[in-house]
Amino acid sequence: ALAKARGLVPDEVEDFEALPGLGLRARLGGSLICGGSLDFIGKESRIPGGARREAERLAAEGKTPLCFARDGRFLGLVAVADVIKEDSARAVQELRNMGLYTVMLTGDNERTARAVAAQAGVDEVIAGVRPDGKEAVIRRLQEQGAVAMVGDGINDAPALTRADVGIAIGAGTDVAISAADVVLMKSRLSDVPAAMRLSRATLRSIHQNLFWAFFYNVVGIPLAAGLWYPWFGIKLSPMIGAAAMSLSSFCVVSNALRLNFFKLFDASRDRPGARKAFQAGGFRPAQEALAASSCTAVLGVKGMMCGHCEAHVKEALEQVPGVLEARADHERSAVEVRLSGPVDEGALRAAVEGAGYEWAGMASKLAVQTAHS
Repeated sequence: ALAKARGLVPDEVEDFEALPGLGLRARLGGSLICGGSLDFIGKESRIPGGARREAERLAAEGKTPLCFARDGRFLGLVAVADVIKEDSARAVQELRNMGLYTVMLTGDNERTARAVAAQAGVDEVIAGVRPDGKEAVIRRLQEQGAVAMVGDGINDAPALTRADVGIAIGAGTDVAISAADVVLMKSRLSDVPAAMRLSRATLRSIHQNLFWAFFYNVVGIPLAAGLWYPWFGIKLSPMIGAAAMSLSSFCVVSNALRLNFFKLFDASRDRPGARKAFQAGGFRPAQEALAASSCTAVLGVKGMMCGHCEAHVKEALEQVPGVLEARADHERSAVEVRLSGPVDEGALRAAVEGAGYEWAGMASKLAVQTAHS
């Protein structure tokens, strides 16, 4: 309403493009307008040194700088920030005390992500991850053990499905909720360690019930059948046997009902020592695990003339399954791509030619040193 009152309602937008992990691009009144990350706008226009320093300062404070340009001319920047919830740092600390290695997986830039991670107290940060790259990171981490993923957005859905346990925030998108195994209805991060405590208590109760069920049957059935009578003169009255079986069921049900009195938010019984044993068991940090079986390939691509062309080629190649990241350089007519594993060269060529550029072959393919080397 305020924009209409001031006559600021824009013309009809044309050729709108949403570039995942980068920003937005469209035509407005014949002009090409762009908005997005510092790196993305840096390819569309020349960013003044003062603005770049201000963006880096804001990122260091945990804010995400968003830059804007029009027809190759830098317009300015704004900063947005997600406020960390009051219980987030405590929840992360409780997870660490339970022996879990915490990783922050985000599409924000490295500086912003590390500033936020320092406030939350997470062990490791993986920043600048595209939406389709989150699922690849989860897949790499699963090589080290079971992985639980907490998310709330549309981009988190593939990672939630891939994880051994997907945990969705109740206030998140419907897609994320549908993809998750567990939904936190109150949208509190402190419910994550609470859910894990309840899961462990439930599993412990199941083990106890199985033990007592087998104990009663192993002892009671031979007695009721009179197997020990010829040697020891011991036998079991049918009435006592029936009572014992009823008592067995009573014990199992009563033990299960004890979960009603379980204190979800009591962290006093968490095992602080389990975390060191887990790390000593050979857990590799997430970044190392992600690169463990990846490789880098350099592709020859002709026809790129500017930063816009680079972004177009980058977007096309990163849609190919197995491509984690693509970096285009129009001056060298080359694109460096990071692959999660073997990728069909024909798929890469089809992506380049489908974007309207000329394929010039795969210049080189260098294996990345694995963490086991």
